[in-house]
Amino acid sequence: MLAAITATILSTTTLVGCGDDADSQIQTTTTDKVVINPDPFPSTYTPIPSTTTLITNVTIIDGIGGMQANSQILMADGKIVGLGAEIDTPDDVMIIDGAGKYVTPGIIDTHSHLGVYPSPDTRSHADGNEMTSPVTAQVWAEHSVWPQDPGFQRALAGGVTALQILPGSANLFGGRSVVLKNLPDRTVQDMKFPDAPYGIKMACGENPKRVYGKKGGPATRMANVAGYRKAWIGAAEYKAKWEQYEADVEAGKDVKAPKRDLNNETLKGVLDGDIIVHMHCYRADEMVVMMDVMKEFNYQIGSFHHAVEGYKIADKLAQNNVCASMWADWWGFKLEAYDAIRENIPMVHAAGACAVVHSDSDIGIQRLNQEAAKAWSDGRRAGIDISQADAWQWLAANPAKSLGIFDQTGSLEVGKNADVVLWSADPFSTYAQAEKVYIDGGLAFDRSAPDTWPVSDFELGQIGEGDHK
Repeated sequence: MLAAITATILSTTTLVGCGDDADSQIQTTTTDKVVINPDPFPSTYTPIPSTTTLITNVTIIDGIGGMQANSQILMADGKIVGLGAEIDTPDDVMIIDGAGKYVTPGIIDTHSHLGVYPSPDTRSHADGNEMTSPVTAQVWAEHSVWPQDPGFQRALAGGVTALQILPGSANLFGGRSVVLKNLPDRTVQDMKFPDAPYGIKMACGENPKRVYGKKGGPATRMANVAGYRKAWIGAAEYKAKWEQYEADVEAGKDVKAPKRDLNNETLKGVLDGDIIVHMHCYRADEMVVMMDVMKEFNYQIGSFHHAVEGYKIADKLAQNNVCASMWADWWGFKLEAYDAIRENIPMVHAAGACAVVHSDSDIGIQRLNQEAAKAWSDGRRAGIDISQADAWQWLAANPAKSLGIFDQTGSLEVGKNADVVLWSADPFSTYAQAEKVYIDGGLAFDRSAPDTWPVSDFELGQIGEGDHK
């Protein structure tokens, strides 16, 4: 593992004196350049062993708008290596007859608190919200993730192959998020999605002002916005100091590095384009304000989360290249969630914006295919004609794009990771079940083999109702 700070020795040579004088001297100045390691807790993920596998006679929904009946998919060495009606297959291949069944990309949940608010729900391991200051960009969700949370296995059985774990929404800046492969393991590093960008959780609206209204503020939405701007101003100054330091070192100057600040280090990562903003926000007017702040400080919001009024500003989301991660039908549990409509997701999609179905729930994450189906059918009833193939983008390609991992997963394309789900029936049906779930080509879940199902250490000897251990 790399050290948190790496010192690089730079030498600059200056000639003292002139002419051919034998007494001319060469003076060497040595400067230690401080370089901050952007990934001090790297992924140690290792794919499970895989077998070259061909699924035949199946309907393929590719996650990017395509659907093909009576097709095949070939997986080898962790990748998708063949798609279509005709595939050249090797001799040593496992063949699965998918007649009457469907194959999709694995579901990606952009908004989960598994591990940081694990089951059972007790105060002792509720570690998602650092409610001590409105700005806590210095905390990292991965340092709260409890890998023994049985919710990971439940989500796997629902076809979820990757998920983003976020801090809670109490703070203006809640801390860094982490993207995980949903392959339960001993440590969070063993589950970390290799090369996935970090995210940062931000929150607007009721939550920060409710939590901090009697603790020194913010107590109003206008104070929320002032808090974001103040933090970004500080981050911009921090960024400028480091850039000046690096320029001085390159120029051969002997200078001292700025003092490290973990909070501003994360915010600088956003301003540098390395960390993706994921923002809890319900109301249309607030989302527009936050896009104005985004432009003021020249960063990019990856996705608004919840966005129950996304339908009101779907055109603006598209214009600003901001995704909306939404529920199918949650509403009314607080005032800012009252103006939700069931057609929200399909209306955002129809406007050309990036629509995502998310869970924010240890229960909902088990049935995200049904959440997408509800939104799809609500759109059709309202006259928004979206195909099932297009709608699966809400669970695969669009989440992957918002998390910065679409180059690796989120669609069934040759060369992509073999994150694949075999469904017993049309995945938009209430009765469909994920029969087999592959992560990097390895069979991570097989519904027909209960003895192979992953079981949390915490659950050993503690059989839940309806479970088979």
